[in-house]
Amino acid sequence: MNDETSEIAMVNAAAIAGRASFELERQLALPHPPGLYLVATPIGHLADMTLRAIATLARADVVYCEDTRHSRTLLAHYAIRAPLRPYHEHNAEEQRPRILNELADGKVVALISDAGTPLVSDPGFKLVREAAAHGHAVVSVPGPSASLTALTVSGLPTDAFFFAGFLPAKEGARRTRLAELAAVPGTLVFFEAPTRTAATLADLAHVLGDREAAVARELTKLHEEVRRGSLSTLARDTAEEALKGEVVIVVGPPAAGDVDDAAIEASLARALETLSIRDASRMVSETLKVPKARVYDLALELKRRDPR
Repeated sequence: MNDETSEIAMVNAAAIAGRASFELERQLALPHPPGLYLVATPIGHLADMTLRAIATLARADVVYCEDTRHSRTLLAHYAIRAPLRPYHEHNAEEQRPRILNELADGKVVALISDAGTPLVSDPGFKLVREAAAHGHAVVSVPGPSASLTALTVSGLPTDAFFFAGFLPAKEGARRTRLAELAAVPGTLVFFEAPTRTAATLADLAHVLGDREAAVARELTKLHEEVRRGSLSTLARDTAEEALKGEVVIVVGPPAAGDVDDAAIEASLARALETLSIRDASRMVSETLKVPKARVYDLALELKRRDPR
């Protein structure tokens, strides 16, 4: 880069910084009506904090978070001095009435998670429902999301997807859950602990077949990594490796006819709760796009094993 180009770049950078500063000042000056604000926070890179999120947290009367020690680092980085209080799965029942009282008193209450968008694999659903039921404003301040970040870099179809969160830790329950998801006509997105990633990939390959997939690790952080390949290949490559950091697994949708008996039986079991064998077989056949005769035979076998 020559001196002239460098000078132009510095002028442009100063102009951009000035505009960003102006917009942040404008956001800080805007009125923040009372209500519950769901504020997305970075999943690793502190610079992913939006200007609106900074302003909202700065103007909040109180910020509820999963871990006050973790969130205090984020707020300190942006010189935000709002009081922090814990809100997590172990104290949610106790804290909800307190938060509802604060909302009734006209306070601006913010809810954040340790990383990403609140309520996605985090507590908060019941709080949002009760706040809305009591007539309080509920406002989403969007931003980073690990599930969407992994989906978009996976190289897999994004037109339809299903976020399934964390799978059960035990193999039997995990395989049962995967059988229920096998027929979902879209890309699947899972969160997983690094210590269980290899086992989960092996179960995914066993239940879903050898679909294309991606394993995204440490997204937006210094050691970000995205591995792409078949489920069996990814399972083999991670089996002997001690993974670290947050992991998101993305699995491509089923191919035409790529539905095993376990997935068909899982769909049939739900359908047979309210439908006859004939109607359940027809519905599952049409939904999964597999021959009706195959589905009907499996339905008869299910009924034989469980005649209730």
